Amino acid sequence: MTTPHEELLPATRRALLHRIATTQTEGRAPSVVASVAREGELVWSGGRSMVDGHEPDENVQYRIGSITKTFTAVLVMRLRDEGVLDLGDPLEKHLPGTGAGEATIVELLAHTGGLAAETPGEWWERTPGSTRPELADVLGEQPFKHPVGRRFHYSNPGYTLLGSLVEALRGAPWEEVLRREILEPLGLSRTSAQPEAPHAGGWAVHPWADVMMPEAVEDLGLMAPAGQLWSTTADLARFAWFLAKGDDRVLGAESVREMRTPAGPSQPGDRDRSYGLGLDLLRWEGIELAGHTGSLPGFLAGVWVSEQEGVAAVALANCTSGPLMGTLAADLVKIVAEAEPRIPEPWRPLPEVDEKALELTGPWYWGTQVLALRLTADGGVELGPLSGAGRQARFTSNGDGTWTGLNGYYAGELLRAVRRPDGSVSHLDLGSFVFTREPYDAGAPVPGGVDPQGWRAF
Repeated sequence: MTTPHEELLPATRRALLHRIATTQTEGRAPSVVASVAREGELVWSGGRSMVDGHEPDENVQYRIGSITKTFTAVLVMRLRDEGVLDLGDPLEKHLPGTGAGEATIVELLAHTGGLAAETPGEWWERTPGSTRPELADVLGEQPFKHPVGRRFHYSNPGYTLLGSLVEALRGAPWEEVLRREILEPLGLSRTSAQPEAPHAGGWAVHPWADVMMPEAVEDLGLMAPAGQLWSTTADLARFAWFLAKGDDRVLGAESVREMRTPAGPSQPGDRDRSYGLGLDLLRWEGIELAGHTGSLPGFLAGVWVSEQEGVAAVALANCTSGPLMGTLAADLVKIVAEAEPRIPEPWRPLPEVDEKALELTGPWYWGTQVLALRLTADGGVELGPLSGAGRQARFTSNGDGTWTGLNGYYAGELLRAVRRPDGSVSHLDLGSFVFTREPYDAGAPVPGGVDPQGWRAF
């Protein structure tokens, strides 16, 4: 039996190499490097370069652009988990005087704060951060482009505000907080705000001729929390697995799951894509992915992880445009998931069972719709239709005979069994919905009552 940490099969490795080689050639990139991790362990890396014999490996730094935003989001979530702030707090409560304080912290994380996509003035990615020394220089006189909270509108200045929030509440520079609270605990020793050798140089490739020119590297100043970082495929693969499973030294599993949950409207015109809290969420040919893409002049980057498949992939290139690194990384996940599907854990019976919970399993009726309630291995329950489409949700136990919804329509809703004086179950109550053992059970408090003549034939 294949164990998760074994090397990939030769055919899989060749498929991965072929995919990155095609991207480098057709995308006209000076170099491309990629890595794949399975169950948190690096199982494949490959590189292609315009210089024979000088392919980059998993330890060469590239600039990762907006993937930096995910790191900033983790810092903000840590502040929330410590009770320093609430995600529903307006920014003004913790960082007053910005002129954008009505946006809440969660809206800034989810790009629903209504702020402009870019800074006023010259293109911030190709100008020194010293030209924007104050937040007023980043936001301008009219920072809002849309009503707060109404729509998804990607905002780089929004993440500058979040970085400044971290600095204000930690009393230290963003870069210092990042290193202390994320990079060092996770062992991301090759991730940094400034390039550290060995690192790739950034290039612009002419759109109509096979010629290049070097891109300048700018320190982004206040915009650093939106796109400053350099990293490697090995570090980012490790970070991606953290985003799938959490790490109590940095952020627990529940909080990273919250980051991976859609936090606002879907991205316009794309039903398969939404945004969580600092994370892009993508359904790619049937595989649910969480991650981010990034770009800065001279560099392109993409990282995705599938918790369900146990696979993460990272792809980096050193050119301003051309190859689609987000697509490449998603395809690398798909290649491994399809060629070497995750081997499920053996079925095992529950080590113990709550008899009162067991009593609730089986079919229930919401009106005339039949659903089934099942116990789960983690002590929770699932409720969903026996077949076909319909509302389906998982619930976690509250330890008192009730359960709270984790996903779907019933997320956050309370499920409880209502018992008669003799202890027998009358019905289930779920957010005011009554579920009965028989369709429109006359012995249960069905809203609106049940016709006294009951069911009849015509």
